[in-house]
Amino acid sequence: MSRIVIAYHSGYGHTKKLAEAVFAGLQSAGADAKLLAVAEIDDAGWADLDAADAIVFGAPTYMGGPSADFKKFADASSKAWFTQKWKDKIAAGFTNSATMNGDKFSTIQYFVTLAMQHSMIWSGTGMMPSNTKAATRNDLNFVGGFTGLLAQSPADAPPEEAPPAGDLETARAFGARIAAVTARWLAGRAATV
Repeated sequence: MSRIVIAYHSGYGHTKKLAEAVFAGLQSAGADAKLLAVAEIDDAGWADLDAADAIVFGAPTYMGGPSADFKKFADASSKAWFTQKWKDKIAAGFTNSATMNGDKFSTIQYFVTLAMQHSMIWSGTGMMPSNTKAATRNDLNFVGGFTGLLAQSPADAPPEEAPPAGDLETARAFGARIAAVTARWLAGRAATV
């Protein structure tokens, strides 16, 4: 069973709701999943990250990049970086902002760079976008993320209302994909040993 940790920050609850949907997707695909709010990570949390087969990064996009709390976690991960404890783990990421664009890709690109610093293996969404005239806001991957999961929560919508159902279903599908990619990666590594 793959061990997968979601390390996330949520400022107002919307990104937490997205993290929980990714978590549900991981579990539905048979992964041993764990949610870690980065502001609350203690020594046991760092040990969970070091023991994980995959780490999924999540943060809201604020001012064109990841939130300060997530950045603080990323900076603290330099202890793991120094000894390359996360080398060859699968990595993935998700973000949420109030607008459809909001420079979300800058946050995903930050996660990719963080993963590359740790010598991790990046996995994208593996989903085609909903980009036809018939598409509705609740279709899978309506926001159109390839490199990472993108979601949108209107600035005046509480977490009870946003992200919308389609983004949450996309998050569950994304979680299931990451579980499958991680299992396949582990099986391939085992076969070469």
